[in-house]
Amino acid sequence: MQIVTHEFLDLGLNADQEINKSQLILLDVKEDEKSSWRESSLGKQLSDARAELFVLLAGVDDDATRDKVIANYKILQNFRKEALAAPAQEISKESSSTQVAQGDVTIYCDGGCTPNPGKSGSGVAVYRGGELSELWYGLYEEMGTNNTAELGALYESLLLAKKELENGNGVEIKCDSMYSINCIKTWAISWEKKGWTKKGGEIKNLEIIQDAYKLYNSIKHKVNLTHIKAHSGFEGNELADRMTMYAIQEKSAAFVQYTKKIDIPTILKMRTG
Repeated sequence: MQIVTHEFLDLGLNADQEINKSQLILLDVKEDEKSSWRESSLGKQLSDARAELFVLLAGVDDDATRDKVIANYKILQNFRKEALAAPAQEISKESSSTQVAQGDVTIYCDGGCTPNPGKSGSGVAVYRGGELSELWYGLYEEMGTNNTAELGALYESLLLAKKELENGNGVEIKCDSMYSINCIKTWAISWEKKGWTKKGGEIKNLEIIQDAYKLYNSIKHKVNLTHIKAHSGFEGNELADRMTMYAIQEKSAAFVQYTKKIDIPTILKMRTG
């Protein structure tokens, strides 16, 4: 994730040109807010992909060039993911120093969007005793965002965690979205005290944040919610990512369990068309 600072914004602006429409979209700034776009953007968290595109699109004003830059960037992203997925044996389940008890459950969650905003989906991988047990996917939206998809995945993970806790299992949720974690562990505390308002404007994705916050508070003393770096070589994180792709491919609005044969190497090579 990239925190938006003055220094970061300056990277995406040529000295003799103004911010362009594509960059405003990446910063989630509406056209009628253009006059105060810098103030509106400061402090936001951007995904790595959005941050990189913001800089790459500096000075790109015509639609044809913009589309070509975005298309080339997607090709690069797919290349990076393929390099991570193959060979599958290079992806580890856990670090060698981590000992997983037989009754422990680890839930990896992820959300994705292509482009952003665009078609989105969420995915979850559940491990029991260190072994892959279940895969889940869904929450497809025709016009979602990375943030809504990540929040949806975390909410579904909390629902799964609650059931596991009721069965007496220890649970850890590993989420690669600091935005989602901060929303329900940190920022929501202040927002709630202020009547679900914040300085500087509306709270985006408020409904799902409130639902996840309420659910998290009901189990937070029993579940461990931690951040994991995306695409850092952990099998669970990679499989959750592939389930987001599968959700988009299947256009599954419902969040459902993956019922096909779980062939990990094949799933890790999964791509949407």
